[in-house]
Amino acid sequence: MDLFKILLLMFLVNFSFCFAADPYAFYNFEVSYITASPLGVPQQVIAINGKFPGPTINVTTNENLVVNVRNKLDEGLLLHWSGIQQRRVSWQDGLAGTNCPIPPKWNWTYEFQVKDQIGSFFYFPSLHFQRASGGFGSFIVNPRSVIPVPFSTPEGDITIAIGDWYTRNHTALRKALDDGKDLGMPDGVLINGKGPYQYNKTLVPDGIDYETITVHPECYTFVTTTGKTYRLRVSNVGISTSLNFRIQGHNLVLAESEGSYTVQQNYTSLDIHVGQSYSFLVTMDQNASSDYYIVASARIVNETIWRRVTGVGILHYTNSKGKAKGHLPPGPQDEFDKTFSMNQARSIRWNVSASGARPNPQGSFKYGSINVTDVYVLRNMPPVKINGKRRTTLSGVSFVNPSTPIRLADKHKVKGVYKLDFPKRPLTGPPRMETSIINGTYRGFMEVILQNNDTKMQSYHMSGYAFFAVGMDYGEWTENSRGTYNKWDGIARSTIQVYPGAWSAILISLDNPGAWNLRTENLDSWYLGQETYVRVVNPDENNKTEFGAPANVLYCGALQKLQKPQKISSSATRSIGFTSLSMVVMALVMIMVLY
Repeated sequence: MDLFKILLLMFLVNFSFCFAADPYAFYNFEVSYITASPLGVPQQVIAINGKFPGPTINVTTNENLVVNVRNKLDEGLLLHWSGIQQRRVSWQDGLAGTNCPIPPKWNWTYEFQVKDQIGSFFYFPSLHFQRASGGFGSFIVNPRSVIPVPFSTPEGDITIAIGDWYTRNHTALRKALDDGKDLGMPDGVLINGKGPYQYNKTLVPDGIDYETITVHPECYTFVTTTGKTYRLRVSNVGISTSLNFRIQGHNLVLAESEGSYTVQQNYTSLDIHVGQSYSFLVTMDQNASSDYYIVASARIVNETIWRRVTGVGILHYTNSKGKAKGHLPPGPQDEFDKTFSMNQARSIRWNVSASGARPNPQGSFKYGSINVTDVYVLRNMPPVKINGKRRTTLSGVSFVNPSTPIRLADKHKVKGVYKLDFPKRPLTGPPRMETSIINGTYRGFMEVILQNNDTKMQSYHMSGYAFFAVGMDYGEWTENSRGTYNKWDGIARSTIQVYPGAWSAILISLDNPGAWNLRTENLDSWYLGQETYVRVVNPDENNKTEFGAPANVLYCGALQKLQKPQKISSSATRSIGFTSLSMVVMALVMIMVLY
């Protein structure tokens, strides 16, 4: 039996050695419709594993994530991992320009490494306006234990998804856009998929299920009594409305945004724009005479008219003496002066001395001293008619999604799928509908100016990278605007706001080959064409800088004939295989120990 133990131990050591360097995390997602009533009206929402919102993905830097997705919707599906950089594998990004849709009743398995990242993100379905019906969830990337974090370990880690919401489902909203209509004012705001607490009987009907977050208050020491501190990760997963987030009676200490630690500053409230994520440290130091309101209210709109577009949850201390009551804590009193919101955004700074996913300080990458290789000015305007259809544009181009994904077309040498002719400056002629993309220079350093000439708030997202948010101001951007750039501690993130009649500037180090989406996060404008892709290809092409297509790649468009029929069971068991092996090993360990 001693020989058995020795052999078993050798196997376990070998197994641990093989897998310790590249640990795996596994999730099975069944995406389906359910009926829910978040605002008191029964409607069809998109659930994952029967839950709305979907489960939180919780992984650690450099882990390999395997997500097996079963599509039980009645239309194609892709899941996009917003802010996850997909190093070397744009094949896994889950967008129309990178992947063929997962057909109804099919399985498909995403597999990618969360390489050199930490932070707070979210995922969502990216096709057919589906995010307006749900299907989203939080995505946490924890640092490795050997990497220091610039704050003490919180008492708890809480995810909060906020977003505007309509009682019409995504197919009805999509039809309205297809018919040339505007979506109008949302019906409300959800917090973690739930409607508002009844703070006002006129605005909030009876019977609404609301979110309650329960916390433990004081932490006792021999010297003092202090409140316990929690980390709140808040993401705006909504359709098109910027939201001001605040908690009655509590300060929000901003600590991280979309993978970058920030200089820690106190805010009584913070504007969170569509697609953005923040981490706050909140200390539970109040007297708990009653519960406290958690509020997410509409911003950069006529807030008097938009009063119903307010989400309200409850922060409940375990020693609370009663329910929350009275008026909501006020948001910023600047309805007709948007400089407050912009100045608040400018105040968010990168913590250049903190370690990120690696032990070196975040600020060791001195972006302000790198020479820019390409400059693009991307301008959005109010919707226009093109060929009789209501469309949105970037620099005069309304994007048409390719029927064959970009890098798949490259791999199979399919011609005519896209054009590498996206204009560096806005077109002066009539707008056009095209699959026009940016030809990015591998290892180049690109400056992008996002000019918002619409009357609506916009936010923009770049896949594949964390860009540097270096400047924003009102008016038209000019060459002289560079004199206002922050070239030292501008936050590195993946989503930036652009105020109406204003511009924002970002710098991007193009070190990640692939096809990467650059889009507005406002779902209605995105759906109508306000996006493009940046194609970045290493001219010395090899698998060290970009992996080839995965073995389970789906085919569509010009390559549809290459697609084999689905064997649903094979995809399902693929995700189970590694887990089963782990269970066998654990069982063997128990046998050895018990014996």
